[in-house]
Amino acid sequence: MHCAIPSLSISHPFYTKCSFQFLSRPPGDTPRYCNACEKDVTGFVYHCKTCGFDLHPCCAKLPMVLDDGEVKLYLYRKVSSPCHRCGRKGRSWSYQSACKKYNLHVACVREMLVENWHELYFGGGKGSRKLQSQIPSLKNTLQTAHKRSKGKVKKCCEMAALALQFIISAVLGDPTALIAGVIGALMSRA
Repeated sequence: MHCAIPSLSISHPFYTKCSFQFLSRPPGDTPRYCNACEKDVTGFVYHCKTCGFDLHPCCAKLPMVLDDGEVKLYLYRKVSSPCHRCGRKGRSWSYQSACKKYNLHVACVREMLVENWHELYFGGGKGSRKLQSQIPSLKNTLQTAHKRSKGKVKKCCEMAALALQFIISAVLGDPTALIAGVIGALMSRA
């Protein structure tokens, strides 16, 4: 809707001195990024000529509050703590709970919505909450981020061990250790 029926000009509470104009493509020849989500701008954009700020149409219209049914997240222009989904800090806008237990980049919230769109749209609409302000439950957000990083470390260690087996097998000239390592790696993935 934000791209199909755009407002020709908008203002945003985070940029009180700016007047954003809708453009069908980014101005100039240099790559542009959205000041809200830090993703590339390749198509429609709201651009402030005075400040040079750019906003995707969907980012310009982000709700100021999101609700997962238990926790409300409020949109902030700058947050000092890292995102609980990706673990990074950034210049992008973030949603943060009042208790500051949850902090999620705008782009990370979008990824969560894309991953859970079917459940949100078909399965779990509680009451009359609007789809635009619904988000998946945040209960497992912290654990998910930690599980993901442990999985990467484990996978890296497994690959290092397999590489070490290859090197030892090559140096010693013993192909049985090499074959056993490959079979073991294949079986652990299954």
